[in-house]
Amino acid sequence: MIESLQQIGYGLALALQPANLLYAFVGSLLGTLVGVLPGLGPVTTIAVLLPVTYQVGDPLGAVIMLASIYYGAMYGGSTTSILLKVPGEAASVMTCIDGYEMAKQGRAGPALAIAAIGSFVAGTVSVVALSLVGPVFARYALSFGPPEYFALAVCGLALSATLSLGSPVRGLVMVAAGIVLGLIGIDTVSGRERFTFGILELSDGIEMVPMLMGLFGLGEILVNLEEKGAFKLVSDRIGRLMPSREDWRRSAGAIGRGSLFGFLIGLIPGGGAILGALVSYTVEKRISKHPEEFGRGAIAGVAGPESANNAAASASFIPLLTLGLPSNAVTAVLFAGLLIQNVQPGPLMMTEHRDVFWGVISSMYVGNVMLLILNLPLVGLWAQLLRVPFWILGPAILTVAIFGTFSLRNSWFDVGVLMASGAVGYLFRKASLDAGPLIMAFILANILDTSLRQSLLMGDGHPAIFVTRPICATILAVALAVVTVQLVAWLRRRPGLIRDEAT
Repeated sequence: MIESLQQIGYGLALALQPANLLYAFVGSLLGTLVGVLPGLGPVTTIAVLLPVTYQVGDPLGAVIMLASIYYGAMYGGSTTSILLKVPGEAASVMTCIDGYEMAKQGRAGPALAIAAIGSFVAGTVSVVALSLVGPVFARYALSFGPPEYFALAVCGLALSATLSLGSPVRGLVMVAAGIVLGLIGIDTVSGRERFTFGILELSDGIEMVPMLMGLFGLGEILVNLEEKGAFKLVSDRIGRLMPSREDWRRSAGAIGRGSLFGFLIGLIPGGGAILGALVSYTVEKRISKHPEEFGRGAIAGVAGPESANNAAASASFIPLLTLGLPSNAVTAVLFAGLLIQNVQPGPLMMTEHRDVFWGVISSMYVGNVMLLILNLPLVGLWAQLLRVPFWILGPAILTVAIFGTFSLRNSWFDVGVLMASGAVGYLFRKASLDAGPLIMAFILANILDTSLRQSLLMGDGHPAIFVTRPICATILAVALAVVTVQLVAWLRRRPGLIRDEAT
């Protein structure tokens, strides 16, 4: 405990440096902005800004800005959910249900205020827990060998595939496609080319940044430019901002429970903010003395999910920083941002990049205060930004993406990867396919490949090594159980879906 507090003090000294404060402010402002504007989100924004952070000389400043965008978007997403019934980003989808109903009743102010305050409390609690739990994770991970890392990667992909949007079968197919894409290039063991088809530019593999920008950035822009009509505010005025005493009474427990659920779920690869918000809303409705109010403007239905998605956003940094395993699509993009800065996430990060590890964690304390200041007094301004048409924003973001991609390596091939990935991302959206499992598999493909080979060498070529090591066997058993349960549940739902479609 004392050691962790000392490290937090060291990190705060770094985070409070003027340059890092500026990066935190810019990231928080951008994150809130993209959370407020429909059609954008943290994945899109971080992917588009990856080339920009490459130009930042200080790795800590670059990562602080990217992390600030992430949890800033968690804050800002509640504004459109409440005023438009359109989630600013995916994790705010549960806030739409009761937040919009409160706005229709003239209570948009208290809904927005409790969302911001709940997000602040949950974010702060989860960052404190992260400071205490992170070092434990890192020390524990130092005892992991190749079999355990292989099992962790398999478990992460299994959870991502089965807990993501859509059917688990689609998720598993996306994981398989991501692994194939991730293995393109020269085999580090044999030195032979894999899946390059004689294309010289593919010998080093597919560049991660253009692919991420295309799938999440360009694909999202194309879909939103296609939408016709404008979003309509439920009200031009926010009204009284601060919640009443009764609102506080009904929200306090929901904020506490949402913070706990969100943090625990955020630790699970494939879980993340969306699942945390869903679990929080379900629990609040079940334990409420007035469950009939949910869906009709229950303030606990806003406080719980908003707290949960922010707690999960902070908690997702633990597996990313201490194990080197992204837990969702956003942390997968952040993983790429760390690699761009020559920072390798994992159990050795606390010693090899101590300033980045503790600086980023401590910057979250500062960022939460900044976000509270940005959200409460400026909520009227954020509401007015909803009037900006996307046909103006879309082309501007596309231009930044193209120039940013080319600036990475001065390569038109990378621009081609951006365009091809954008087309694929557009098709994924039209077909309701979640690209998250594909990206996670793409990033983890080399970890899977290398750890599998090393494990088989350790076991003299016998796969029994994966079941004779207790930790490895347990992790693989969890992965198998999750996939089995999700597939069985999906198969049971499928006949009903078919009958419904027939009628």
